[in-house]
Amino acid sequence: MPEPLIRLLLLILDLYWWVVVIAVIVSWLIAFGIINVYNQVARSVVSALDALTEPVFRRVRKVVPPVGGLDLSPLIVLIGIWFLQQVIVWLAIRVMI
Repeated sequence: MPEPLIRLLLLILDLYWWVVVIAVIVSWLIAFGIINVYNQVARSVVSALDALTEPVFRRVRKVVPPVGGLDLSPLIVLIGIWFLQQVIVWLAIRVMI
């Protein structure tokens, strides 16, 4: 795999990692009443984050349901992203040797 393609894959995974983190923080802010979802801008941001994360979270929730009311899907997705990044780097090193 050429190096620019590897860097692009790692960048996309990094960006998605931040999307997941921001989605979790926004969900907490909504739960504590800090973000008002009746605001059009806030609703648009929340909808965009949901559209980006919910398909992945839904697949994880099918395998690992919430435990005691705690949704572990974002944590599992973040661990999965880290693992994919490590595999990509490992494969890149193996191919370059």
